[in-house]
Amino acid sequence: MTRYRSKSGKNSGVTGFEIGMDYIIVQFNFDEQYRYTYQSAGADAIEKMKSLAEKQKGLSTFISRNNPPYS
Repeated sequence: MTRYRSKSGKNSGVTGFEIGMDYIIVQFNFDEQYRYTYQSAGADAIEKMKSLAEKQKGLSTFISRNNPPYS
């Protein structure tokens, strides 16, 4: 699991992530983990989430605003 440190300077509920070919696992507050997949949330949402995770900016906001389904 890669540690997530928001570069926006704001506190983030996201504390880690793991990226796979067609999924992303997001860890919140060092506790709960949610797996978002192409099948559950759609490829566009997953690719956007991967990009935000790699940039370490905006992932928590994207999830709260879009509420993508997880598996």
